[in-house]
Amino acid sequence: MNYQSLNLQEKLTKFSEHWSPRIIAQMNDYHFKLVKVQGEFVWHDHTETDEVFLVMKGQLEIQFRDGKVQLYEGEMFVVPKGLEHKPVAEGECHILLVEPAGTVNTGGTVSEKTVASDVWI
Repeated sequence: MNYQSLNLQEKLTKFSEHWSPRIIAQMNDYHFKLVKVQGEFVWHDHTETDEVFLVMKGQLEIQFRDGKVQLYEGEMFVVPKGLEHKPVAEGECHILLVEPAGTVNTGGTVSEKTVASDVWI
């Protein structure tokens, strides 16, 4: 077996697109994804799963229909399944997402920001 650590900063240099998660690892049925975000995403939910947001760089606001949460570097938040939300980042923000394999970034909402959910780096 090849024992090798993953360098998250190095992985982030391999892409520049915003709102296009890249898978870096799998644990059981869960994917660990890196994503660069800036601006507003779309309102969406994930009816079958919770979603973990861990901010590595920058600031992220996750809006809900009845409130919001502000995340800073080193902070994380778990969005409960079925809760409609919209991530927003004024400046570029780097995030680690943890969610079940095959989870579509826009949940059940189809938009111009819907991307393939199986892109590895």
